[in-house]
Amino acid sequence: MLTLLEQLDKGSLWQSPGGIHPPQLKTLSNQSAIARLPLATRFIVPVPLVGEQATLSVGVGDKVLKGQSLTEGAGFTYLPVHAPTSGQIVAIEQHATNHPSSLPTLSCIIESDGQDTWCDLIPNSLEQLSKLQILDKIKQAGIAGMGGAAFPSHVKLNPASEIDLVIINGIECEPYITSDDRLMRDHSDEIVSGVGVINHLLNPQRIIIAIEDNKPEAAQAMQAALNRSNLPKGVARVTVIPTKYPSGGEKQLIQIITGKEVPSGAIPAQLGIVVHNVGTAFAIQEAIYQGKPLIERVVTLTGEQIGQPGNYWLPIGTTVADALQSVHFIESAEQKVIVGGPMMGYALAELDVPILKGTNCLLVPSHNEIAADVDEKACIRCGECAVACPALLLPQQLFWHAKAEEYDKAASYNLKDCIECGCCSYVCPSDIPLVEYYRVAKSALKIEAEEKRQAEQAKIRFEARLQRLEDEKNAREAKAKEAAAKRQANMKSTDKDAVAAAMARIAAKKAQDSAASSAPTAGSTTQVPQTVVDPKKAAVNAAIERAKAKKAAQANTVSDDEFDKNTAEVNVDDKQAKIAAAVARAKAKKAAQVNAESTVQTPNTAETSVAGTEPPADTVDDKKVRVAAAVAKAKAKKLAQAGQTDDTTVTTEPTTDAVDDKKARVAAAVAKAKAKKLAQANQTDDTVVAVEPTTDRVDDKKASVAAAVAKAKAKKLAQASQIDIGEAVSRPTVGVESTAEIAPNVALTATADSAELSPEQIKKAKVAAAIAKAKAKKLANSAEQEEQ
Repeated sequence: MLTLLEQLDKGSLWQSPGGIHPPQLKTLSNQSAIARLPLATRFIVPVPLVGEQATLSVGVGDKVLKGQSLTEGAGFTYLPVHAPTSGQIVAIEQHATNHPSSLPTLSCIIESDGQDTWCDLIPNSLEQLSKLQILDKIKQAGIAGMGGAAFPSHVKLNPASEIDLVIINGIECEPYITSDDRLMRDHSDEIVSGVGVINHLLNPQRIIIAIEDNKPEAAQAMQAALNRSNLPKGVARVTVIPTKYPSGGEKQLIQIITGKEVPSGAIPAQLGIVVHNVGTAFAIQEAIYQGKPLIERVVTLTGEQIGQPGNYWLPIGTTVADALQSVHFIESAEQKVIVGGPMMGYALAELDVPILKGTNCLLVPSHNEIAADVDEKACIRCGECAVACPALLLPQQLFWHAKAEEYDKAASYNLKDCIECGCCSYVCPSDIPLVEYYRVAKSALKIEAEEKRQAEQAKIRFEARLQRLEDEKNAREAKAKEAAAKRQANMKSTDKDAVAAAMARIAAKKAQDSAASSAPTAGSTTQVPQTVVDPKKAAVNAAIERAKAKKAAQANTVSDDEFDKNTAEVNVDDKQAKIAAAVARAKAKKAAQVNAESTVQTPNTAETSVAGTEPPADTVDDKKVRVAAAVAKAKAKKLAQAGQTDDTTVTTEPTTDAVDDKKARVAAAVAKAKAKKLAQANQTDDTVVAVEPTTDRVDDKKASVAAAVAKAKAKKLAQASQIDIGEAVSRPTVGVESTAEIAPNVALTATADSAELSPEQIKKAKVAAAIAKAKAKKLANSAEQEEQ
C-alpha cells in the first residue's frame, strides 16, 4: 500500500462530499493584468484590523508616512496597523466598518498628502535572520490570511506540533473572483519566494500548490516559477484539482488532497498540515526581502455595473465608494454592492467603509446577473440542502432551531462547523436564506459565550475580593492578638493585680445589676435570691441588736414574770387578747409587705443570733404550722393545769366590758415596740438573720383552718377552766413567726417611747389595735352565745 507521500507524488486525489457547480463568470475580470488606481485623498483605517486590542500610538494632527505603524500592543495574536499612505491624521473616531452589521469601530481618518512617501524599510535575507526573527518580522508586518479569514499568519507559522505537509491554496472557487488567479499569473516568482520562507520555517516533507483546472494559465506560471526557484527538488509541486464549489475551503481542500477529514473542533495543524493562501505567501516575501508591511492587496472589481472590471492594487483603508468611483461605477436604483462573491459575500449598507485585509472582491451586479429578492416560502423537506452540504451537516434541523431561536439545540447539531458556503441556500427550492439564519445563530451564541465569560470573570473578581477582605480581617485579628500578647508579656505583677481587681469589680457589678433586675416587686410570689453577708458586718449588727434589746428590757416596767402571772389569771381581759391577735397579724402583714426574713429571739435571752439564711418559699411550710399549733396547744394545757392545781380559788376580777386601761396601754406599747423593731430590722441592709421561709402570699384556706382550730381549743379550755385563752391560742399561725415569737412573752416594756415611731407606724398600730379589739369582742360574743 502506498504511503500518503507516495500518493501525493503520484498526484492522487480524493472526493469531498457535497458541493455544487455554479456559473464561474470569471472572464469578466481576469483578462487584464493587475493595475493600480489613482491615490485616494482619504483613508479609513480601523483599529485594530485583526487580532487582539491595540493601542494607538499617534494622535490627531500627527504626520504619518506610508508603512508607519499606528498602534502598539502585546499578545500572541496582536497585529499592528500601518498607514496606507503618507499624510496627516485628521480624526480618530467611531466609524462604520466593512462588516455585515455595519457596526462602528474606532478608526483613524488619514488625509493623504499626495506624496505617498515610504517610511524607512529594512530588507533582509533568510540567512541574516533566525526563525524567531523571521516570525517577528512577519508579525510586525501585520500579515494575516488573505483568503478571507484574516487569521494572523505568524500563529500558523509557529505551530505546536511537527508539520509534514504545507498546502498553498490557489483554489479560487467562488464565482466572479479572480484576484488569486491574476496574482499567480503576474507574480508567480514572488509567491514561490514566499513559499521558500514558509519551507524554511516549517521544514515540511511536502509542499503542494493546489490550483483548480479552470485556471490553466496560473498553473503553468506557478510550475515555471517552481522550476526557477531554489526549493529542494521533489519537495514542492503543483497539483491541479477538479473545479467544484467549495473546494477552496480549508477542510475541504485537505480532504481532496490527502483524503483526511479534520475532526470537529480540531485544526489542521493537529494532523500535521498547514494551509496558506497564495496572497499570504506573496505578502510574506515582501515583508522579509523588502521590509514592506501589509498595506495593500489585490481586489477584484467586477460586475456589469462597473465600467472597467478587473483586479487592482488597493491600499488598506481605501473606501469602497472611492474604489468604485475610480472604475466608473454605474449606479442604479436599489443597487447592491457585495463584498466577496455571490455565494459567501454580503451586501453593504453604505459605501463609506474601508477595504480590509480580507476583502478580495467587490461585486456590483446588474439586475440581469442577480435575481431580485423573493419571499421566503415554507420548507418542503426535500433534503437537497443536506445533499449539497460539504460539511455533512443537517441544514434543515439547523434552520428550524435557528428560526425558533433555540440556539443551544442548533449548536448541538454542530453549527460551528458550518463554513457558510451558501450551497444550501443555492439549492433550496423554497428560497430560504439558510446562511443568514446560521449567521444570526452564530452571532447569538458568540454573544452568549462572551457574556458567560464576563460573568465568570466577575465571579472570580468577587470571590477574590471576598478572600482579600477575609485575609485582611484575619491579619488584623492576628495583629491585635500579637499586640495583646506583647502587652501581657511586658506587664508588671502590680499591673496584673490591678487588672484582676478591675475585672473582679466588673464581675461583681454585673452580678449585682443582674440580682437587682431579677428582684420581685411587692406582692410578687417570685423567690428573692439570698445575698451573702460579710461576717464582720453581721457580728456588728448582732451586737447592736443585743444592745437595743437589753435597753428595751431595762426600760420596761412590767417584767416577763408579771406578764406570765397576769396571763395566768382566769378572767383575762378580752381586749388584751384582741390586741395580741392584732399585733400578730400586723407583724405578719408587715413581714409580707417588705419581704424581709428575720428571726426575733426571746427578750429574756437578750441576744440576737446571726445565722445562714434559708431560701424563701412560695407556700406556707406545713411543718412549721403544725409546730406552732402544737406549741399553742401545750401552752394552753399548761395554763389549764395551773388553774386546776391551785387549791385557792383564784380571785378574779368580774368580767366586764370595760377595758383595763393599764393592760390596754401595755398591749398597745407591746404592739408598737414590735412594729418598731420589725421596721428597724427591715431597714438594716447589712444584717442577715436566720429566718424561716416567708411568703408574699398566705394561703387563705390554711389560715381559716388554723383560726378555726384555735377557736375550738379556746372554747374547750374556757369550758374546762373557765378562762379565756391568751395570745398564743387566739392568733392564727401562718408560718411567718418562729416558735420563739409564739411564746407568751408579749409583755414587753410598756413604756417604749411611742414618739420614736413615725406617724405612719403609729397610725398602723392604732388601726391594728382597733381591728384586734373588734375581733376579740366578736369572739367573746360568740363564746357567750355558745355557752348559753
